Amino acid sequence: MYFDAASTAPLHPVARQALTAALDEGWADPARLYRSGRQARMLLDAARETVAAVLGARADEIAFTASGTQAVQLGLLGALAGNRRRGGRLVHSAVEHSSVLHVAERHSAGGGEVSVVPVDRGGRVDPAAFGALLRPDTALAALQSANHEVGTVQPVGEVAELCAAAGVPLLVDAAQSAGRVDVPAGWSLLTASAHKWGGPPGVGVLAVRKGVRYSSPLPADEREGGRVPGYVNVPAIVAAAASLRAVRAGAEQENARLHALVERIRARVPQLVPEVEVVGDPVRRLPHIVTFSCLYVDGEVLLTELDRAGFAVSSGSSCTSSTLTPSHVLAAMGVLTEGNVRVSLPYGTAEADVERFLAVLPDLVAGVRAPLGLDLPAPAAATEEGSALLVVDALGKRCPLPVIELAKRIGEVPQGGTVAVLADDEAARLDIPAWCEMRGHEYAGEAPAADYGGDRGSAYLVIRRTT
Repeated sequence: MYFDAASTAPLHPVARQALTAALDEGWADPARLYRSGRQARMLLDAARETVAAVLGARADEIAFTASGTQAVQLGLLGALAGNRRRGGRLVHSAVEHSSVLHVAERHSAGGGEVSVVPVDRGGRVDPAAFGALLRPDTALAALQSANHEVGTVQPVGEVAELCAAAGVPLLVDAAQSAGRVDVPAGWSLLTASAHKWGGPPGVGVLAVRKGVRYSSPLPADEREGGRVPGYVNVPAIVAAAASLRAVRAGAEQENARLHALVERIRARVPQLVPEVEVVGDPVRRLPHIVTFSCLYVDGEVLLTELDRAGFAVSSGSSCTSSTLTPSHVLAAMGVLTEGNVRVSLPYGTAEADVERFLAVLPDLVAGVRAPLGLDLPAPAAATEEGSALLVVDALGKRCPLPVIELAKRIGEVPQGGTVAVLADDEAARLDIPAWCEMRGHEYAGEAPAADYGGDRGSAYLVIRRTT
């Protein structure tokens, strides 16, 4: 069962049909004047019109790129360059896609200024907080339409009004929402990615409103309005446009069906699996994404077990990424970064598939936790007569092990007592406060591990507040 549509959706049947036809009819260079070139040009123009209509843009505002990531990067760099006389500040939310973060890092390294807007525990920005950072020297603001890891929908309309009042262009990354829901109003630049809605990979969309200052960061090229150099893949673009139109036409009915299935997962997973937190905004969210975190679970192990059971899902856990760093989205939200599972349902997901997922998940989580001894009753040492300070040495252990050790031993201190967890894994800095929030304990901050007998790392201080 493929439950990872947020990464890439299966190719839509309409896209497959359009691609096959366009390979025969649209293979020539659309810039040429001979018959086959004119035919390819007509197909390309028709695809551009279709995409523009769905996204609420003019056809001459649409440029096709090689990916959604490239669209974001070109959009950011071009708008920053076009507005450099205004200033050098970029404002973006803390949960943007990595393509935004990488441009921000480059911009900062080049002498620009970057301001990051925090999010609440549901992953949503506060429009007032966003607006407070829109100073006169702000060249560009960026806000995703909906989050790619937890599905939270952002208040783009409200932020867009604030940006317009401040005269700041707003780039909206609509990769996860385009085709599924209405495109939010008020954007200056918009980006999207075809393979997210069931189009072929290798097609991104960059829309730039007329009147928005934009200067291409790349050498000049006559194609795609001078914004994207190189030869365009006409057959893939035609297939992307055809599938976008088909998906959008059936979105209302399919969204309602998927929303009900996701709501079932959100409600039943905490009932079936102990020590689970469903993350993301429970109401203002995309219809097909649900994310939850399991305490005391290695995310990579759990995903492997789910794969063996026939379910393809994703995770924001640090152990499932190539960089072994915690998800910046989950970290910004202040939720657990380990044991994280993202389920994103593709179009056509059957109710029986969701029921089977809910049937196998509890045993799989229990199996992953079993070697840790967490199914056992609380130890007799968990009494109020324990010492007021306990040092837990988790140095050299990767998360979630420091959190697991904390959970096992916090009962050894009385209420009001302190546990100092010694750890040198950076993820502990995020996961231990998140665990405290979930379990009702107080996170008292961080201190040098040397103060508690450690030779490296940090001491994370937890005050026991619950029984």
